[in-house]
Amino acid sequence: MSSNYLSIVYDQKSHPYTEYPKKLCAYLFQSFEFKKGMKILEPGCGRGEFLGNFAELGLDAYGVDISNEAKNYDHNFPVEICDVENAPLPFPDNHFDIIFSKSFIEHLHKPEIYLNEAYRVLKPDGKLLTLVPDWESNYKIYFDDYTHRSPFSAQALNDAYKIHGFINVKVFKFRQLPIVWKYPFLNYFCALISPFIPVRTKNKFLKWSRELMLVGIGHKQKN
Repeated sequence: MSSNYLSIVYDQKSHPYTEYPKKLCAYLFQSFEFKKGMKILEPGCGRGEFLGNFAELGLDAYGVDISNEAKNYDHNFPVEICDVENAPLPFPDNHFDIIFSKSFIEHLHKPEIYLNEAYRVLKPDGKLLTLVPDWESNYKIYFDDYTHRSPFSAQALNDAYKIHGFINVKVFKFRQLPIVWKYPFLNYFCALISPFIPVRTKNKFLKWSRELMLVGIGHKQKN
């Protein structure tokens, strides 16, 4: 990924700050039984919107990013600069309880390098939580972001976890709409209308009804 990705693709004019990261982090914290004091790492932390909210929920947060720009934001956690495809993560073995990433792994030429490193720095029984665009519902616009390198289907993400040693793996499709987290039956409505939604609609409800994420969760084996 380009080192000036943040300022070009995620500038504040085209991607203004919203309440969505706070809502998503609260949902994930509860759904995956995170506990205050757990040590969490986010590779590709960028502007820090997700990791900052995890820190506010009581997690001991650390970030990694390829871009020096990531240090320009007012974070409440430390950030290390690292190209994870060409250098090991700058942390010791068995160090983190959780590694979380969102819209990160699809930017890697060789995701296997990152997955090996993630396994190394997780504590035994530590959790790897990955959110990545679902290829099946995003393929028409996947390469609008030219830094996308590795598409993932649910099967591919499931296999990637298992190949790299993770156990108790679960992968499922996920809509980025807080209202469907509260009222899951609305997923049926979203699925019904999704074939009729324009590919590049600007309406957030319609966009996230059509474009799904994958959520992968797996654990490092216990000693």
